[in-house]
Amino acid sequence: MTALDLSSPVAVVGTGTMGQGIAQVALVAGHPVRLYDAVPGRAREAADTIGARLDRLVEKDRLTGTDRDAARARLSPVESLADLAGCALVVEAVLERLDVKQELLRELEGIVGEDCLLATNTSSLSVTAIAGALRNPGRFVGLHFFNPAPLLPLVEVVSGFATDVTSATRAYETARAWGKTPVACADTPGFIVNRIARPFYAEAFAVYEDQGADPATIDAVLRECGGFRMGAFELTDLIGQDVNESVTHSVWQSFFQDVRFAPSLAQRRLVESGRLGRKSGRGWYDYADGADRPEPHTAEKHQPPAYVVAEGTLGPAGELLALIREAGIQVREEDDDHGTRLVLPSGGQLALADGQTSVEFRDVVYFDLALDYRRATRIAVSAGQDTAPRTLSEAIGLFQALGKDVSVIGDVPGMIVARTVARIVDLAHDAVAKGVATEEDVDTAMRLGVNYPLGPFEWSRKLGRMWAFSLLDDLHDRDPRGRYAPSLALYRHAFATDKREGGTS
Repeated sequence: MTALDLSSPVAVVGTGTMGQGIAQVALVAGHPVRLYDAVPGRAREAADTIGARLDRLVEKDRLTGTDRDAARARLSPVESLADLAGCALVVEAVLERLDVKQELLRELEGIVGEDCLLATNTSSLSVTAIAGALRNPGRFVGLHFFNPAPLLPLVEVVSGFATDVTSATRAYETARAWGKTPVACADTPGFIVNRIARPFYAEAFAVYEDQGADPATIDAVLRECGGFRMGAFELTDLIGQDVNESVTHSVWQSFFQDVRFAPSLAQRRLVESGRLGRKSGRGWYDYADGADRPEPHTAEKHQPPAYVVAEGTLGPAGELLALIREAGIQVREEDDDHGTRLVLPSGGQLALADGQTSVEFRDVVYFDLALDYRRATRIAVSAGQDTAPRTLSEAIGLFQALGKDVSVIGDVPGMIVARTVARIVDLAHDAVAKGVATEEDVDTAMRLGVNYPLGPFEWSRKLGRMWAFSLLDDLHDRDPRGRYAPSLALYRHAFATDKREGGTS
């Protein structure tokens, strides 16, 4: 099954931001496009807006004047659904209400031809449920574009329970012909991106609620240590707290209130107070003119230790040993195949976050996971009430000697980046095991849909098979509500290779 021919008319119903964006994508690709909106005159206004956007593309040398004129000639605002007869594809981008979408599609089914592909751009509703109102649900598919649709490459092509393979394939190939990067997924709450991305927000909010760190510090650690484009607090302010919470709540409810997807009480209070982010002028941060942006906690200067004793290779933090030597600090090595700790001159230990807490040990400082310890500009460390001041001072001085800013956070198991990455990896393995998508499509979706520095499976391979499972297992022991319980899929992944290699860790 191939993509729709460029001579085939495409219709978009609903001319809000997403509807306009999808129409522009189809138009620039070369299709005749018909716009319809239930509000009289709105389709004409949308056509004018799209025309203005085409003008800007010409000004930026991204479109020729000839191509712009041809595209404008192919764009037709219409006043009646009946005018959509003869279209090969109709994409609805109307209000996110099941009854509204079902009523619209029932009406469309009586207008368009039997071979017309019907699609929804829903981000929160079940494609299967929407299709339940159709006589022929096999031709119905989800085409979830990301905002702004003309710029962002990802399209989730969602197959409902009754979607025909031919329909899904045609939708996939059409999205690719439009210059997009499609990924195929089954109809699951949140699809790929909004399902697997929940921990990025949830763990940041949890650390905040547990008084581990303030929003500015958590955001800085996610960016400067974890390699994420934005921190969770600034990103949800950009998205809109009400929008982000609504998606979280929808996924949580759709999974029968699974604790892994539970919403944040702190975010709920923010929404209740009307602090919705940039659009309201205040969210986690204040966006009023002249408002000061809070700075992340950064430790004052401390003296580095003269030497460290490395127990083993430090696992995912192994590159630190080379950095320490380059900084002129002696590294004394002890053989330990599974060691992930440094012993400091104080006698205290510096350990990579593992899901345990400093208070469980006599004298331990934990440090967070980094995407790339050489490039990271900030490292978070945590200490418990029994950690010796000298041990904490030496740990801070060590990372400062490596050229890093250091943020000291509370004694939070799994810290910030480590627990976030572990949960993302877990949800990704669980999704693939349940047939939601392939590993390749999950990685593509998370890189392109939310700009993650690595896809979950790329991260999993980088960190090792046991890493995420072990960290979550330790977290689950300390928080047995089920939020951190490793999935069966992650359990199988963690132990399968070890068994083939002749044992378990």
